Amino acid sequence: MNPFLANLNEFTFTRLAKLLAGVAPPAGLKPINLSIGEPKHPTPTFIGDAISANLAGLAQYPPTKGSPELRQAIATCVAKRFALPALNAETQVLPVVGTKEALYSFTQLAVDTKRANPTVLVPNPFYMVYEGAAMLCGATPYFVNLNAETGDYAWDDVPDAVWHDVQLVLVCSPDNPTGKITTKARWKWLFEKSDQYGFVLLADECYSEIYFDEATPPHGALQVAAELGRTDYKRLVAMGSLSKRSNAPGLRSGFVAGDANIIAKFLHLRSFNGSAMSATVAAASIAAWNDESHVVANRAAYAKKFRELTPMLAKHVDVKMPEAAFYWWLPIPKRFNGDDAAFARELFAATGVTVIPGSYLSRVGPNGVNPGTGYIRIALVSEFDECREAVLRICHFLEDHNNGSA
Repeated sequence: MNPFLANLNEFTFTRLAKLLAGVAPPAGLKPINLSIGEPKHPTPTFIGDAISANLAGLAQYPPTKGSPELRQAIATCVAKRFALPALNAETQVLPVVGTKEALYSFTQLAVDTKRANPTVLVPNPFYMVYEGAAMLCGATPYFVNLNAETGDYAWDDVPDAVWHDVQLVLVCSPDNPTGKITTKARWKWLFEKSDQYGFVLLADECYSEIYFDEATPPHGALQVAAELGRTDYKRLVAMGSLSKRSNAPGLRSGFVAGDANIIAKFLHLRSFNGSAMSATVAAASIAAWNDESHVVANRAAYAKKFRELTPMLAKHVDVKMPEAAFYWWLPIPKRFNGDDAAFARELFAATGVTVIPGSYLSRVGPNGVNPGTGYIRIALVSEFDECREAVLRICHFLEDHNNGSA
């Protein structure tokens, strides 16, 4: 067995299930799950139609590289969205079977365990695959803590001695769980660090299409690189997905784009791990990448939820609209003394609403602090009426606690 398997921490949602085991919400109250970042808006009908029309693709082994049509659809969409020079669909783009598996396998590609102290920089809190992928290939995840006051990650606090060992830096922008967008100045700083130390930068941009002002879409890592004249995207790749963009998490369809040399090596690795997208899914993906109208409508639905529901919740707790993505990251009432797990359990027992404790999404960092402690993440993924009902329940719960009556 892989000797590093025993070092893995329990997966977030396994841990959450154990926390809530034996707890029953009030009788007659429908449970509402806002813990997982799984879009609940309807998947566009045309995606299902494309699957039905291309079932013959199930009778073929798909090419690992994907079809030229799929790569071109991705390249065209990404270049238009991020105002890039035309991407080379042959060398700079690769389809992946969802970004979760791609994040995992890319880490195996980027880490050289023959070097001393292989290290992966991970924002903290983070998506659990970042940590697991690093650990399973023998690297050490070094956690870059979220600064609660600024809402930014403390990249500047990483010691020079650590930078010398870093082989991969993971950046989620828009961020999970805060919704913050990595600034252009920070990307420039990270590019310069990459030039100095030679590590690879992976931009996880699966939330890039969930924002609230059509006039100001979040910039991406490739976009900032291109603006700086780094059009070879050296040591930089970005990942995106149809899961959030098109409400199609079960389609398992995404992409990696950037440095052609790295893309070629990633394709070579993927030729051995069986992660090829079927022609049926590829056809549906092409249809999704080629259509923007459903994405605009999807954003409008999220914008309505956040704009109308944030003021309701803000009457009881310190919460603001995120810059992008579909999460609230908010502090729990003081009477819980920072015990976010106890808060989540008691909230579920009283309201039937499931949220994720912030400490379950993070680790104790190099400063001895777990930056998720005392916070919860709420995924505003259900449709409006269900989200509003959940917020009303949470508001009543918070009001009771703030008044000391519960």
